[in-house]
Amino acid sequence: MRHTAVGLDGLPAWFLRVAAPVFCKPIAYIFNLSLQTSTVPQQWKEARIRPVPKVAAPEQHSDFRQISVTPILTRMMERAVVREFLYPAFLTPPPSLTFLDQFAFRPSGSTSAAIISLLSKVTDLLQSNSYVIVISLDFSKGFDTVRHSTLLTKMAELDLPVTVYNWIVDFFGGHAHRTMFNGEESSTAGHLSQHNTRVWYRTSSLRRHIR
Repeated sequence: MRHTAVGLDGLPAWFLRVAAPVFCKPIAYIFNLSLQTSTVPQQWKEARIRPVPKVAAPEQHSDFRQISVTPILTRMMERAVVREFLYPAFLTPPPSLTFLDQFAFRPSGSTSAAIISLLSKVTDLLQSNSYVIVISLDFSKGFDTVRHSTLLTKMAELDLPVTVYNWIVDFFGGHAHRTMFNGEESSTAGHLSQHNTRVWYRTSSLRRHIR
């Protein structure tokens, strides 16, 4: 079983799936109450970061990928907010926002769609040009952090219920994390407040959809 199969709260994903007929109503009540009050429980903002080697023999910090393990209920709530509110809002964005050139983290986006779009663009250019130069850049490290103020400003332009937007604002504030390494957990917790200008975006699927 992968280490991500068990959340920070100790609840394995398979347990929630099997016991869904029993837990669905109380969990739905908690989720709805959280949205109605625009409040995210502090337990849902805690994470345990596990460094996972990206190479066979890691020697430096950059050789590790930081995997943030959060409570299973946190991930369920995040997905619900994204699917029920963010995805529909993306379909009718305001004139100030455009997602035509974004293929990742979209309801109909994929790597295949990105390749098809690139191929179509190159083919059209070749109709009137003898050759086409394609420049490819890797921005993977550039999206490791994201500015809260910029993200929330863009989200405010989307057609989102006020309670949902306020829930997202609360979700981004007051996070805490501990680091796990060699089976040991750090004795002190790091804290992230919503006033931080830059935060690690991989800890939340919400941060990936609007950049």
